[in-house]
Amino acid sequence: MKVPQWSVRPPTRPEFRLTTRVLADRYRLGDVLGRGGAADVYEGLDLRMRRPVAIKVVRPESGLRTEERFHDEGRLLAQLQHPGLVAVYDSGEEDGCPYLVMQLIKGATLRRRIAAARMTPAEVGRAGAALASALAHVHAAGVVHRDVKPSNILMDETGRPHLTDFGISKLLDAAARTATGPLVGTAAYLAPEQVRGRGAGPASDVYSLGLVLIESLKGEMEYGGAPLESAIARLHRPPAVPPHLSAGLTGLLHAMTDPDEHSRPDALHCFRTLAAVAEEGHAEPVPEAATDRTGTPGAVRRAGRALLTALRRRPCPEPR
Repeated sequence: MKVPQWSVRPPTRPEFRLTTRVLADRYRLGDVLGRGGAADVYEGLDLRMRRPVAIKVVRPESGLRTEERFHDEGRLLAQLQHPGLVAVYDSGEEDGCPYLVMQLIKGATLRRRIAAARMTPAEVGRAGAALASALAHVHAAGVVHRDVKPSNILMDETGRPHLTDFGISKLLDAAARTATGPLVGTAAYLAPEQVRGRGAGPASDVYSLGLVLIESLKGEMEYGGAPLESAIARLHRPPAVPPHLSAGLTGLLHAMTDPDEHSRPDALHCFRTLAAVAEEGHAEPVPEAATDRTGTPGAVRRAGRALLTALRRRPCPEPR
């Protein structure tokens, strides 16, 4: 396959610099923002609209199956409009390489944010409410993400998270909910039913988000290690929810990571409870390296409070 000039990965520079590489006579490519298993994401400029964009381009060596999945991702995201999701502006193909033109999020991934410092319960409440709201919108549209993890969450300059990378998401139907087969997703964040090969539904996304929130509080991955070891670890022990949290947040995290998917709250319930946690904002900080491997899953009290003042400045609408 011919390798188009624009698909060659440029060296990363400390400052964004436009190049002469133009995709589809419209999108000028700049520095590489990230590199995944099958595609590269560039910072770019839409020459027609005169706005900065992010451009995700499949590498030429990727197979047809990956390209089909890539097109599916573009069509799926184009149907989902929510402030907690990365918007898709355009898609196409050039010299056999498909591309997506997306909203440019200035900031870093949640993984980098966690690596810099553990998050406070109030911060987790704010970020978690925004992410749960986005998931509730996605689930209401009949879609399951299947790969919720810190590296798939972009934090913009205001601290608002944006869920991205729907490359392995799937429409929810009877077959999708009961399908068995190879594991799909990232081992450290799989729900128990995914590890057992029972497929993934909305409750699986809720479980993964629960692990993400626990990791944000503790500053370390709950189920680390080699993929197989990480995947089966959750079948032998529940995640260790940090102590010294409010009763609402503690109960919610236990419920979100309940081994029985039918006992987990839905994303809308998580949104309401996390918004209340953020509004309270007075939970004690988590001591360094403190863990609590006890605690049993239980029902979580419903919290119908409005979003806290900080979220009013960065509105996180309740999904409809």
